[in-house]
Amino acid sequence: MSTITAEQALAVLREAELICTPQQIETALDRMAAAITSELESCDPLVLIVMSGAFIPAAQLLSRLNFPLRVGYLHATRYRGATRGGDMDWIAPPRPAVSGQVVLVVDDIFDEGDTLQAILNAVRQQGAAAVYSAALVNKRHNRKVPGLTVDFIGLEVPDRYVFGCGMDYQEYWRNLPTIYAARD
Repeated sequence: MSTITAEQALAVLREAELICTPQQIETALDRMAAAITSELESCDPLVLIVMSGAFIPAAQLLSRLNFPLRVGYLHATRYRGATRGGDMDWIAPPRPAVSGQVVLVVDDIFDEGDTLQAILNAVRQQGAAAVYSAALVNKRHNRKVPGLTVDFIGLEVPDRYVFGCGMDYQEYWRNLPTIYAARD
């Protein structure tokens, strides 16, 4: 449950700065789809969507992948509606089983990478044959988990709190077709 009201969410949006337009997002998704197709079209991959943030960008990305694939999900979070991460909470483990599969994990944002690293490690520990990662957004800063890279990135954004296109501001605004940065 959100800690702010709908009226407060509207106020946040009114004060926010537009960072990425729908056209920039579409172009990024096209580039990601081309790169993923080049790498995975002959691998019969299982695509795992990280809920809830990756639901919207993953749906847009998947519609651009014109090769056989299967879709599953997982739900792991460190945020629970907050603007800062805490301990990892596994709401739903990867489904279906990943053992022996080529897996592409799709997330909304590569920020520091703690959540994504835990997810990728869990998928590997469950016996995936190969593990790839994709994120619509990469936040530019030097606080990343050492050694963690994301295979397919769509957009670069500044080191600010961003929302829209799947990413939320205290559970609001995942539905926006644009990406905004909250006022500092």
